[in-house]
Amino acid sequence: MNRLQEINERLQAISSEIETRGDGITAEDLAAFETEVTALMEEREQITTSAERRQSILAGIAAGSTETRALTSMGAGGATPPAAGGEETDRFDTPQYRKHFMEFTCRGTPIPVEYRAATDAVTTTGDTGAVIPTTIMNEIIKEAESYGHIFSRVRRLNVQGGVSFPILTLRPTASWIGEKKSSNTQNLEANEDVSFSFHGLECKIARTLLVSIVTLAEFQRQFVPLAVEAITKAVEIGIFRGTGIGQMLGVLKEPRIPKDNIITLSKAEFQTWTAWKKKVFAKMKISYRSGTFQMAQGTFDGYIDGMVDDNKQPIGRVNYGIDGGETYRFGGRRILPVEDEVLPAYEDAKVGDVVAVFMRLSDYAVNTNMQMRVVEWMDHDDNQLKNKAIVILDGKVLDPHGILLIKKGE
Repeated sequence: MNRLQEINERLQAISSEIETRGDGITAEDLAAFETEVTALMEEREQITTSAERRQSILAGIAAGSTETRALTSMGAGGATPPAAGGEETDRFDTPQYRKHFMEFTCRGTPIPVEYRAATDAVTTTGDTGAVIPTTIMNEIIKEAESYGHIFSRVRRLNVQGGVSFPILTLRPTASWIGEKKSSNTQNLEANEDVSFSFHGLECKIARTLLVSIVTLAEFQRQFVPLAVEAITKAVEIGIFRGTGIGQMLGVLKEPRIPKDNIITLSKAEFQTWTAWKKKVFAKMKISYRSGTFQMAQGTFDGYIDGMVDDNKQPIGRVNYGIDGGETYRFGGRRILPVEDEVLPAYEDAKVGDVVAVFMRLSDYAVNTNMQMRVVEWMDHDDNQLKNKAIVILDGKVLDPHGILLIKKGE
């Protein structure tokens, strides 16, 4: 975990503690929190500013150096000069290669033969045109982790495909013993297992948008958001709605979720705290209560926000944290709003549709090596040259026992 993540988690922890303790918090504790929060936010700003400056300097160096040195460096066979100390640098992270990658993606200029040979060595896809430069690839990973709040919370693995991973049933029991009696031996059992395959996920970007980009820095600024937005959106939809056929298996399609965890609420019940308490919260096992609700923004705004109990105490509400962000809570549990493509809003859903999910997002795993490729592709329907960014991944539920699916009833 990097320092920026630690700071954000600590700020969130302070926010949660202040909300939980409410009026019971002392003036001394508030003063201590204020001091700590100020220091953390100043440190966060310094880290962010420093990162932005580094990116700006690197982009400037890359843009300037490739314009003046690309021809002479590549003229000698394209070999990457050794770094200080005699170590070879990453050939896909050099200014020369990034320039060639930009020309390939924007204008269709073929990648030099020495780089194509390296590409063929790392992929079995015959039509793959270019490996995404390491610098741009790292930017994609960073943006993907901060873009989607669902994707950033699921478990991410990098394991071999086709290998089964056992899910252990670890529930030993203790028994009383006497002077001449010992307890029974208990075995550790693996009653379930999960295996991952690999599926291709691609996004297609028309060259008409990229062809006007002339500098490497501008290309990186444009390409990264385009790839991130498309891929992250598809992954988050797949986490919930994936069919498991040629793609990741989503939560809504997981057959191992216990039937008792699938709950239907009528429209009248959906709007009352009593029904939620008896039919939903009562089903939350103690060991899984650290989970969160996922639902469409319209579902929260229209039915949950402002809900009160029999004593008129608020159950669903919005808290405005010390970091300036909105935090949605329902019965003490956090709500993470999702787009309607992930879960439909209650008003738009059909009877029987899942409109809310309660789960620990770490109980879902996305398995990927995040090795993206860009392929040139001709769309003959509209006679446009396009580029495909491809990533290989899979996703599955690891532990289904704490997942609750709330469906729309009559």
